[in-house]
Amino acid sequence: MKIKKEDSVVVIAGNFRGKTGKVLKVFPKENRLIVEGVNIRKRHSKPTQQNPQGGIIEKEAPIHVSNVMLLDPKTNEPTRLGSKLLIDDKTGKKKHVRVSKVSGEMIQ
Repeated sequence: MKIKKEDSVVVIAGNFRGKTGKVLKVFPKENRLIVEGVNIRKRHSKPTQQNPQGGIIEKEAPIHVSNVMLLDPKTNEPTRLGSKLLIDDKTGKKKHVRVSKVSGEMIQ
């Protein structure tokens, strides 16, 4: 899975198409992720010690990773991801980095 926590993504399919948000949590085994403000579900809860009022709680539900695309940090448009191998000149260590296919810019 190429998308990681804290990435900015845009939803490209489903009821929330066009919405953007930050990835809050990633579930790699299920190929799903939770995006901030997307796929909101209502949950009825009884009063507890943490929530003495009880009532209806709104919470984000996971969506499939194929329904989102990463936002390019430079152009702020949806982009595909590639990877690039960088070699450190001083130490000679190799490191894989994620690269935007649109602008060619490295993504943290």
